[in-house]
Amino acid sequence: MASATDVKDDRRYTKDHEWARDDQGDLVVGITAFAVDQLGDITLVNIDVKVGDTVTAGKAFGTIESVKTLSDLFAPVTGKVVRVNKALEDKPELVNEDCWGEGWMVAIKPSGSDAELMDAAGYKTLVAESAH
Repeated sequence: MASATDVKDDRRYTKDHEWARDDQGDLVVGITAFAVDQLGDITLVNIDVKVGDTVTAGKAFGTIESVKTLSDLFAPVTGKVVRVNKALEDKPELVNEDCWGEGWMVAIKPSGSDAELMDAAGYKTLVAESAH
């Protein structure tokens, strides 16, 4: 399991602790190690969109439930959903085990800008401020 302060340089971030990584023009989306640390043990990941649906930046596309709380999952960009991680239906613990890899949520083909997303340095600052 990743340390709560781990931040990957190969992706961009939202203030809500989602990450977005470019994968040949699609953005693969997940939640950060900081979010996983705050949530605790993940018990359910509910993705409310399917392939072909349009998501809007900053709007919820699903929920994630843990032993501590229920939280919305927010789209980092506006675009069309091109993949959904079906493995999370049966194994939500993948988010705890590998939030940066196997625990991804959806992939989005962006139709707008990702200018609102933070780079790794900006997100590291946010995590440092949130940790206090």
